[in-house]
Amino acid sequence: MSTTGRGLHGRVLDTLGPEITAGDYPPGSVLRTDELAQRFDVSRSVMREVVRVLESMHLVQSRRRVGVTVLPTCEWNVYDPQVIRWRLAGADRPRQLRSLTVLRSAIEPVAAGLAARNATPEQCAELTECALGMVANASGHRLEGYLFHDVAFHRVILAASGNEMFARLGDVVAEVLSGRTHHAVMFEDPDPAAVTLHVQLAEAVRERDAARAEKLTREITEGALQELDILAP
Repeated sequence: MSTTGRGLHGRVLDTLGPEITAGDYPPGSVLRTDELAQRFDVSRSVMREVVRVLESMHLVQSRRRVGVTVLPTCEWNVYDPQVIRWRLAGADRPRQLRSLTVLRSAIEPVAAGLAARNATPEQCAELTECALGMVANASGHRLEGYLFHDVAFHRVILAASGNEMFARLGDVVAEVLSGRTHHAVMFEDPDPAAVTLHVQLAEAVRERDAARAEKLTREITEGALQELDILAP
């Protein structure tokens, strides 16, 4: 069965990206594209495409006569959803989850307060629908269904804030929530208190109660940090 060029470079990325983010290639390491092409049994053009993608994430830098050098972590685009996914797949998962959840705790309460002021009737209705979907999937080990509605809920909150910078963090939050689920850093059934908080948050946004919306969101993110203390210390 033939594989497209995109499929080939995606296969290489799915291996090489996690290796870089896991530290298998420490900062300063020089990647030899010829050697990597042999290792993955792909053409040089495929490897060049892989390097371009890694450069766009600031994981590596390509220089003439030097080669492809792995950059320090401080240079990485740590907001790139794929970089987040790769880091969550590695041994540093607990620290990465905590870092991202602390980011959420700093951003989402403010975004929720703004959403209570700025959300459209359509966004309010969508929040309610998402919250009800979370309730419907909160028992019976239906974490994938719960995740779908949870991700959608938080995307709406960020978008409804009316702040385009917050809205662009929707993919980041989606990766955090997905990573917790797919790497079993969640209880088999979501915490009932957290589910209730989401329902109440949808109500607060609909009722234009900014202070309550901010407070409820802070409780949601604090609860997520407490879960990490238990499940990913």
